[in-house]
Amino acid sequence: MLKNGNILFFVIDGRSKNSKGFTLEELANYLSQYEVKSALNLDGGGSTSLYFNGKIVNEISDQKERKVSNIIIVTHKD
Repeated sequence: MLKNGNILFFVIDGRSKNSKGFTLEELANYLSQYEVKSALNLDGGGSTSLYFNGKIVNEISDQKERKVSNIIIVTHKD
């Protein structure tokens, strides 16, 4: 959560030839640029998948989805 109360969602791809990912220390330093008040880190690396309108929109480092136990679902109802 940002200082102003807004929520920021973002995905960091796992390490691959196209992405070097982040260490937790690098992530903390990056988030400090946005004056993040609190944060939640789910499993990352090869487990990282971002869906938008039913399609994966990030670069999955393992080239396939993994089964995971942690997810955040955001829906919009018209």
